[in-house]
Amino acid sequence: MCGIIGISSNKSVSASIINSLKKLEYRGYDSAGIATLFEGEIKEVKSEGRVDTLEQNFDLKNLKGNIGIGHVRWATHGKPNSVNAHPHSSHNVSVVHNGIIENSTILKKYLTTKGHVFKSQTDTEVIVHLITENLKADDLEIAITKTLNQLHGSFALGIVFKDIPDLIVGARRGSPLAVGYGPNENYLGSDSYALKAMTNKITYLDDGEFCIIKKDQVLFFNEDGIKINKKILKLSSNEVSYEKGDFKHFMAKEIEEQPITIKTGIKEYIDKTNSEINIYNFPWKISEINSITLIGCGTAYHSCMMAKYWFEELTKLDINIDIASEFRYRKNRFKKDSLYIFVSQSGETADTYAALDLCKRNNMKTCAVVNVIESSIARDANFVLPIHCGPEIGVASTKAFLGQILILYILSLKFGSLRNEINKNTYKDKVKELLNLPSLIEKSLLIDNDIQAISSTFNEVKGSMFLGRGFSYPIALEGALKLKELSYVHAEGYPAGEMKHGPLALIEDGMPVVVLAPRDNYYKKTISNMQEVIARGAKVLLITNKSKDEIISENIWETIEVENTNEDLLPFLLTIPLQKLAYYSALKKGYDIDKPRNLAKSVTVE
Repeated sequence: MCGIIGISSNKSVSASIINSLKKLEYRGYDSAGIATLFEGEIKEVKSEGRVDTLEQNFDLKNLKGNIGIGHVRWATHGKPNSVNAHPHSSHNVSVVHNGIIENSTILKKYLTTKGHVFKSQTDTEVIVHLITENLKADDLEIAITKTLNQLHGSFALGIVFKDIPDLIVGARRGSPLAVGYGPNENYLGSDSYALKAMTNKITYLDDGEFCIIKKDQVLFFNEDGIKINKKILKLSSNEVSYEKGDFKHFMAKEIEEQPITIKTGIKEYIDKTNSEINIYNFPWKISEINSITLIGCGTAYHSCMMAKYWFEELTKLDINIDIASEFRYRKNRFKKDSLYIFVSQSGETADTYAALDLCKRNNMKTCAVVNVIESSIARDANFVLPIHCGPEIGVASTKAFLGQILILYILSLKFGSLRNEINKNTYKDKVKELLNLPSLIEKSLLIDNDIQAISSTFNEVKGSMFLGRGFSYPIALEGALKLKELSYVHAEGYPAGEMKHGPLALIEDGMPVVVLAPRDNYYKKTISNMQEVIARGAKVLLITNKSKDEIISENIWETIEVENTNEDLLPFLLTIPLQKLAYYSALKKGYDIDKPRNLAKSVTVE
């Protein structure tokens, strides 16, 4: 969600900025732009749409300069068009911005009285004019400190100045920002993934800090404008370039990579020889934890819901789940014996980070389940459990979801064992069964022909439903979310037993209803609920696991069977056909599967 790149060099930077913006495309955006300094002038090129459109702009070919900033924008204030695209500039200042300025209306009124004229509908433009105004009376460092103190909300900023042509200023509050180091040039970026193409030496700004970047020097300052020292981190340089290969979309590749994802996660956390789970350096005694709260957004929230069922099944802990965007606005009763687990693929989800920050300020125990170990959430949590999925480029999460629920299941098993709430033989058996999961997922992926034939039905109706009970309920929610994200059709997930309490009114002839009914403890009840929707004209797609027993129902439209395993692990397998259903539904519509409209991969605004 929005991306920043800045480069100060001894050579022309526009081509490098464009290449870095392409690396940031996966975050989700609707316009792009670049500004450079050349011969005492700020030059801008901006466009609505993709970076490819910006690249085709004739003016870009003439854009010179050894210092520049670039941006991909996900609209918050103002329509997605070239006027509202970043950078925004006055006669002597140009700014790119991730985040939201909450007092922009008040600041705009103040600046208008000072004679400033606004061209866009954005909140970002107030930053441009505020810095311009403050530079009239103060030198650079004081003007920047004063400006940042006047801004309310969240931001990551990249700023260049016509009259100070050898530097870029970066500043952070809430939104992530990093500095990269190279030979005869230095970089500013919202994302280490974009910077990795140029360097593996990175420093992350903490909240309230700003930096001054020159081609041969980087200075850091705290929120009071006092110079500080920062560590340089060396990122892993052995990651291969992540490309689509023979796949049409990153999402298709990421769905097929899930057996490898799960195998990698198992390898990292499980000792096969001893059938033992190893979670090293856990910072608390197990007796110090009596309750767990799991917090996430979107797909990560569904991971939390899934974990709640496992923790309740395998432990006697008090388990709560919370949507991150609601958590920090409630009156939470923080207790010393609580563990707060924050789940986020990117580790930069703004709502989740804000919830973590609230817990930190109340001295709570915090754990992060993330895919990006250099992320803000990972750096600020007391303890980190990486999901080891590798890059996930598709906006609609697939392999990261399975990675999240794998780690949460492993954690719940370990807690149950350490607390002596499951017996040793059961624990060992469940760990051994986990070792078979990658091959079961691989076999469950072989359903493309069946799913392709079914998928068009979901595009031809005004809505659909996804039903499940118990372990299958969070998976039903995730399946509905995937269809909404990719095919732009209305889809709702419900507990199957809730249909008669209202949602049944929506059922009409021909409506597709996905029923997740593995042969578990809920099977017979779920089949009864399924028959209720069939009786009212629904076309039921039943997803269950393979069994010698016949399905105890009639008039089912289509059936898909995944592989068989224990009840704990069936949610992993049930997820696969739902991911493929969403993918093929969107594919038949010709939609941009890796970059669905209005959505972003890394949600860095509240």
